[in-house]
Amino acid sequence: MSHWLYRIVPARPGMVADPTADEQRIVGEHFAYLLGLKERGILILAGRTQEDVGTFGITIFEASDAEAAHEVMAGDPAVAAGVFTASLHPYAVAVARDGLAGA
Repeated sequence: MSHWLYRIVPARPGMVADPTADEQRIVGEHFAYLLGLKERGILILAGRTQEDVGTFGITIFEASDAEAAHEVMAGDPAVAAGVFTASLHPYAVAVARDGLAGA
């Protein structure tokens, strides 16, 4: 298994400060998806910067190859719905505190 990172950015600039009801629902599905990846042992970590303007999120996870990694990213409901734009990158955890999954 190798490590991968996908970076997400809200497709609509004002989404974080003033989400629509549909965006809120889809972001809830996104969070549930990440929890599912964690339960399956795929997710290493996920989170986002804490700014309303210019915020972005990252998801670091394990996948067997680029195709499998793309499927993980594309399976994110918020990416699939276009609420977030996403880019996929091969990644390597170089240093991590003890106990961090994948380290």
